[in-house]
Amino acid sequence: MKLSILAAMLVAFSVGESQAFAAEGNKENPPMNASNEVAVIKTSEGDMVVQFWNDAAPNTIENFKKLAHSGFYDGTIFHRIVKGFMIQGGDPNSKDPGKEGSYGEGGPGYKIKAEFNDRSHERGVISMARSSDPDSAGSQFFICLAGVPRLDHQYTTFGKLIKGDDVLEKIGGTPVTRSSTGENSKPTKRVVIESIKIVPASSVK
Repeated sequence: MKLSILAAMLVAFSVGESQAFAAEGNKENPPMNASNEVAVIKTSEGDMVVQFWNDAAPNTIENFKKLAHSGFYDGTIFHRIVKGFMIQGGDPNSKDPGKEGSYGEGGPGYKIKAEFNDRSHERGVISMARSSDPDSAGSQFFICLAGVPRLDHQYTTFGKLIKGDDVLEKIGGTPVTRSSTGENSKPTKRVVIESIKIVPASSVK
């Protein structure tokens, strides 16, 4: 089963599609806590740097770091791009172009418990993708292209970009076509996550 969200959140969205979200206006987040580690997401379009919100979702962050350290994300793609909304990646199935029909279904082989918190879904925020079960996130994540407050307290936010907004904009503008379920979100080219490295924050300042 592909990761999904309530169909009512998107207009003209079919049931069973990979998780969908409805974009709304911006909402300010509280100030971020300092962290000694950040994630450098190296993509075929450039690099993005994520500052973790350790106080908001510590177990989610630990899982993300574990997967990154193991090279789990290397060679995956942003398989779902919804303009003005979000970019979604982290599916190991997306490493293989021959598995395109199962993009959105892959994970690490286990699920993690949700850590819903008060950090809002605004532009640049990274959050865990999941199915209708709140505790069904694994490895897939999305980065918001706009404020999506309707998702607050329903999806686990765990950090925000501190560098690479131009890369986010470039990826978000990737041409897309209709997916197998009719959503206009299938990239016409592969936007590859070459690696995700966990490094000291001081090394990217």
